[in-house]
Amino acid sequence: MTQSWHDLLFAHWPVEPDALRRKVPASLPLDLFDDRAWIGVIPFHMTNVGPRGLPSLPGVSAFPELNLRTYVTLNGKPGVYFFSLDAASTLAVIGARTMFHLPYYRAAMAVHTAGRRVIYRSARRSAVNAQFLGSYEPVGAVSTAVPGTLDHFLTERYCLYTTTRSGGPRRLDIHHKPWPLQPADAQIAVNTIASAAGIMLPAAPPLLHFAKRVDVLTWGMRAGSREP
Repeated sequence: MTQSWHDLLFAHWPVEPDALRRKVPASLPLDLFDDRAWIGVIPFHMTNVGPRGLPSLPGVSAFPELNLRTYVTLNGKPGVYFFSLDAASTLAVIGARTMFHLPYYRAAMAVHTAGRRVIYRSARRSAVNAQFLGSYEPVGAVSTAVPGTLDHFLTERYCLYTTTRSGGPRRLDIHHKPWPLQPADAQIAVNTIASAAGIMLPAAPPLLHFAKRVDVLTWGMRAGSREP
């Protein structure tokens, strides 16, 4: 499957590992940096979503997405674990829940730009208060993250993990070029995405990065072996 991801904000907060251990399946060990876990809120929008070589479909191939995530590693392969993924496409939500067992939710979403600044709104279509309202833009030069750094730890991950209903790990591999990261400025007026998942974010400002675009290939979900 192909996807193009545009105008991404990476907003990250450090949290104590104990705050997340009960919220992440036991079969997926938390991945830590300097003994801390990290929570990311990532708004962006997608185009070219669909099977490789097929034309784009209205309402399915282009839509905003907002995810809440942390980081896990299994058998030496670091990846992403999602607490929630909000999307404006009903068909995408149904498909991802059905095929990949991912926690997608329908949301009313709007993305606009004013020069380089991205204005982003999202409100989940449910009784749960899961909203994001903010704006952001890049404020520095493009660079790729250096291995061993926190920037690399937070962004350079090429699979996602989920679990079956019985708790068995599953992995979806992702391929794209290294992230073209830039420092970012963000003004976040409303952010209840983490609290909707029962996670309290620190009061300190988040670590911010921006990426303009990456083109992505994904492969089918496969079983992930449990660690011994």
